[in-house]
This record gives sequence, structure tokens and C-alpha cells, in this order.
Amino acid sequence: MKSRTRSLQVFDTELSADTVEWCPVASYHNVLACGTYQLQKEGGDEDAAPSRTGRLYLFEFCQEGVSRPPLTELQRTDTAAILDLKWCHIPIAERPVLGMATATGELQMFTLSDSQEGGRGLQTLCSCQVGAERLALSLDWSTGRMDSSSSSDVRVTCSDSAGCISVFSLAEGALMALSQWKAHDFEAWITAFSYWDTQLLYSGGDDCKLKGWDLRAGSSHPVFISKSHSMGVCSIHSSPHCEHILATGSYDERVLLWDSRNMKQPLTETPVGGGVWRLKWHPDQPYLLLAACMHNNFHILHCQQALEGDGGSCPVLSSYILHNSLAYGADWSRLSLEDSAPQSPPGTESKAGLAESGGHLRIQYESPTASFDTSLEDDVGRYIPEESTAPSTRPAAGPTPKLDEDAPSLSCLLATCSFYDHMLHVWRWDWSPEPQQVSAHCS
Repeated sequence: MKSRTRSLQVFDTELSADTVEWCPVASYHNVLACGTYQLQKEGGDEDAAPSRTGRLYLFEFCQEGVSRPPLTELQRTDTAAILDLKWCHIPIAERPVLGMATATGELQMFTLSDSQEGGRGLQTLCSCQVGAERLALSLDWSTGRMDSSSSSDVRVTCSDSAGCISVFSLAEGALMALSQWKAHDFEAWITAFSYWDTQLLYSGGDDCKLKGWDLRAGSSHPVFISKSHSMGVCSIHSSPHCEHILATGSYDERVLLWDSRNMKQPLTETPVGGGVWRLKWHPDQPYLLLAACMHNNFHILHCQQALEGDGGSCPVLSSYILHNSLAYGADWSRLSLEDSAPQSPPGTESKAGLAESGGHLRIQYESPTASFDTSLEDDVGRYIPEESTAPSTRPAAGPTPKLDEDAPSLSCLLATCSFYDHMLHVWRWDWSPEPQQVSAHCS
């Protein structure tokens, strides 16, 4: 099995970047949204409450040509500080819709429109206040299985800093509140629908609890409470491929996989060396899971053996280590990349011992002047230090199957962002797995 990452472009968001989302709607897979969050203290007044500002970026990715960067900025809009962004998985009124959770406690909706001049831009659709004096922390749509028949019942859930969960319907261009309840004692960092039964949703809070809720039964009692995480639960993602499968992450630096029919104990747990702020299942490959691990970069986990009941943690197929700050936002694009691998930057072949080591070079950092440093990886995506260093906090890659030379390769486009260095990275991951590892079905 061979795995390789390549940085394609780095963009300075100026404000601290914490969320990135590729559009899942057909014909718009090359559209990327990025949100930022900046805490600003009022000058000269130590007692004044800090203000939170943000900016919403819209980009378009283009593969044509090598003379210019592939990412083009289409639009930037100053907003309240942004905590989360999520595209609705299906078009609404024939348009993609982007949801945004802000530090002013607002859930805002934007439509993506094509202008007469041929450009694209976001236009405000509607908004709703989730509550006074609170931050809207996360959101999720009920449309995760991409089923167009669900367009008549589109719902969105939102969590907030008061520990509440809200559920809204989106119809005729307006948000209508369906329910709201106190779910956690402290911040409700995350909420997510079960994509297989959208009357079920999950929440995770700073009280270290993972909870499940059945909207048909009301919100007075959760259907389960799990204390398997030892710190705040901050990421949840229902698998769009495998019914009953759920991934959760926490400040306790572990990724847990669950069968929702038995929430007493997880199927498996994987230590990843950093708080797990976001988890994203691959849009097509059912066993690939992307994790944003705060102090320990971004990792791609392979979950097949764990989900097939073989036990053990999920091996890390590859890691993206080029960010220099907290790893927060991460997402897979559905865009099909060209088969040809990108060309290495000029001069990268000069690193000594490349052929002998069996490794390859990758861009370590791209500055605004297009200069770069390089780091060396092995074929499993592991960093090869030039000299002996202290033990790494990177999760172990685990056993890797022997490469089948006839196996099809997989090329993925990803976007990630980091906080204090305010950087957005767009990169590709090329993987040559064994045939059974590129399965389109869950067992």
C-alpha cells in the first residue's frame, strides 16, 4: 500500500481559520467555503467584553493549467465570528445552500448563485437566533445520505454554548424552529443527525457526555448517555455509507467508532495524539475517516477491520503535517482529480538519499513568495526526520497490507485549516490500496 500527500496551495485567511467545507452538490464540487473566528479585545479597557469577528471566504478550485494556483477567491464577507459551516447535501430550490453558526448565537443560511457575468457568489437567504448571550457552536443537516426525496423535509440542528440543542426546518426560504432543549450542563460542542433515521440525533458536550435523542419521543430524556469519553465531546459524524455506524471524537485525543444499536461500549478506539475537533467520513469510500486533531495535525484513518469486528484501533494511512497551529477545519472534496500526479517543485530532487530511502518529498510550507521547505515521507505517509528527534506524538500507522500492484489508485482532494497561523491548505492524497480496501459496500 502506497500513500502520498501533496500540498497544492496555501492561503492566508488573515483571521484565525476554524472551518472549511467543500460543496457536496453536483456541478459545484469545486466550490469551497472557509470560515474564520477572531477574538479581539477592546484597546485600553481591560474590563470590556472582547468582541468576536469573522470572515466568510468562497473559493473555486480549477485543475486546468499549471501556470497559476488552482484556488481562486470568489468572495469574502465580513461577518460575526464563525464557529461552523455546513453545506446542505442536496440543492434547495435548485440552489446549493450553506449554513453558518456564529458567535452572536445566529444560524444563517446562504444560497450559492451564478451571476450573469459567469461568477459565483453567496447571497443571504435567511437567519434565526438560537438564543440570547450564547454562541452557536455547530450545525448539521438531515440530508447526509444525499437523498433528493428528503428535499420536502429539510431540517438543520444547531448546538450552542448554553448547552442547548435546537432543531429547525428550512422551507420556502425560511427557518422555522421546531424544538430546543437543554442537553448538556456546559457547552454543547457538537450535534449531528443520524443520516439513516433523521428523527435521531446526537450531541456532545463539555460535560464529557455523548447523548442520543429521539425527536419523536420528545426531548425530556435522552435515549442514551455515554461517558466513554473522558473529556469534552467535540466531534460526531454519522456514516452515510454504513447504517448504525457513528464516529465520535473528544479532547481526550481518542476517536471512537460505534454501532448505534449498542451504545454501551464503542466498537473500537483509536488514540490520535490530539483533541479531535472534526471527523469526516469520505464521501465515497466507506472505511476512510478524516480527523482534525488540534495539536497533532490531520490524519486519515482506515476503519475497515474495526467495522468488520476484528477489533483493534484504526491504522493511520496518511497524515498531513504542514500546518503550524491548531488543526480545526477539514473536509473531503467530491471533485474527481486528474489521474496524473502533480509535478514536484523545481529543485526538490536534490535532497540526498531520496532514492535510497524509498521516500518522497513534499512541500513543508509555502510562503507568499512561493518559497518552500521540504520534508521526507515514506510510502505509508510517515514523516522521515533528517536527524534523530524526540519521540513523535503522531499516532502509529499500524500494520499495512502488502501492495497489490494491480490495485486501483485513489486520488482525493482535501482542504484543511489551522487557527493561530490563519492558514487554509488545499492538498491531494494519492493512495494505492489493496483491492478489498476500496470497497463500495459495508459488511
